Amino acid sequence: MKNAPFSQEQLHALAIATIVLLCSVYFFPRWADPNQNSRLDMVFAVVEDGTFQIDKYVANTVDYAKVGDHYYSDKAPGAAFLGIPLYAGLRPLLETPLIEALTKRLESHEAFASTLRAEGSGVSAQKVRFAIVQVYVSFFVSALPTAALAALLFLWLRVVTPQAWPRAVVALGYGLTTPAFAYANAFYGHQLAAFLLFLAFYLLTRAPAQIGAMRALLVGLVLGYAFITEYPVALMVAPIGLYGLYLFWKRRQPMLWLWFIAGGAVVAAGWMAYNTVIFGGPLELGYSRSELWTEQHHTGFMSLTAPTLDAAWGVTFSPFRGLFLLSPWLLWALPGFALWWRSRMLAVEWGVTLVVVIGMFLFNFSSSMWWGGFAVGPRYLLPMLPFLTLPIAFVLVAWGERLWLRTSMALSLLWSFMAVWSMTLAEQAFPSDTLRNPWVEHVLPNWARGNIARNVGTVLGLEGIWSLAPLLVMLALGAVAWRWLAMRRRAALARFGEGGQPLIEIETEKSS
Repeated sequence: MKNAPFSQEQLHALAIATIVLLCSVYFFPRWADPNQNSRLDMVFAVVEDGTFQIDKYVANTVDYAKVGDHYYSDKAPGAAFLGIPLYAGLRPLLETPLIEALTKRLESHEAFASTLRAEGSGVSAQKVRFAIVQVYVSFFVSALPTAALAALLFLWLRVVTPQAWPRAVVALGYGLTTPAFAYANAFYGHQLAAFLLFLAFYLLTRAPAQIGAMRALLVGLVLGYAFITEYPVALMVAPIGLYGLYLFWKRRQPMLWLWFIAGGAVVAAGWMAYNTVIFGGPLELGYSRSELWTEQHHTGFMSLTAPTLDAAWGVTFSPFRGLFLLSPWLLWALPGFALWWRSRMLAVEWGVTLVVVIGMFLFNFSSSMWWGGFAVGPRYLLPMLPFLTLPIAFVLVAWGERLWLRTSMALSLLWSFMAVWSMTLAEQAFPSDTLRNPWVEHVLPNWARGNIARNVGTVLGLEGIWSLAPLLVMLALGAVAWRWLAMRRRAALARFGEGGQPLIEIETEKSS
């Protein structure tokens, strides 16, 4: 079995990624979302018209920058840059009778029609085309990275425990019971940035003694691209980047610094060229030209002031955007950090993780727009969430055999799952920032009316809560298949053993 093509470890990682991906793509990206539309407008403008100017499409968004007489997306461009070649490849398929046929089908589709707003403008060929591109691009830019991130979490935690079940709890908990689920199939930049940041962390910690020039270059590219996808993650790029430089110095490989910096410089050069052409300078951002958000973006430094109690409460425990009310499972990270420290292992990685988590919380506490507009939870924290889940593995390792821990952990996961899914799936848009208690004003009324987010079940003709039935069936079958394959693999290993090296090796460093 030494050359077995598929190990037990890989089977579990693939199963976790598949479950997260299936749950993500089952629900379509929200239509008429100004945040997503801002990026999609750039994609359409470049592919259809050969320009970054979104003048033809600007009416569908409020997130735009005005330069002279023209309009541009004011978003960090990383996600849209990836969307451009994706749409360019898809476009020939859309130049067929497909759009017209699909439009006619949707116009007469009762289950789909029940999800449309009465005051809306209905279905049109252009809207259907826009929606197809949105679904297609979101799959590659958000859904796949989120699924891959869940698998990476599982693999990274191998250094904490060889047991699969605690790592699976953390990976699936991240993908299905935190606000990451709400944005896993949406054309925002948060989940792409989260994946890139954790990928860089994984690449640095995976057998660091074997890091060569190409991996150092890749880490620089990945961290640079994370920054141009979501600017606030500079607070995460810095500690992860310094961690990489520390590893290179410790290994007495200073040349790796140059490769690492070169990777980031390549991304920075392209980003600065874009800024110069569009906004007039290498460090000029779209946010500085946002026509409708001038006051907010010119408050303090790019909307950042000092941390406030209102923001701290709002981001953590408030009914409005409270992360820990929405996903109380994440509170296990608090004892997790303490247990991680007491374990005296991975001391440097503990420090990097803690700095990343605290830095992003302080950023959100300091933002004049801390609530993030229409949102499920505090969306600015999304890139940090994978790191917040890592300490939970130490809780499961230390106390996982105790009944009280298993019971309370299960209850917190159940609460988080129900809260995240109920808020994410209510209605066809994320909760408005005018609703101070979205649970009472948004979630309950829409679920009571059966107003569930458009999904695969809707296309199959199922309405309301019944549209979730196909997903439940697929998950049940998938769980059975996962267990069956794992048992077969375990039986084979019991007979022959399994060779090969661990997928991740981290040189443990004791804390003093």
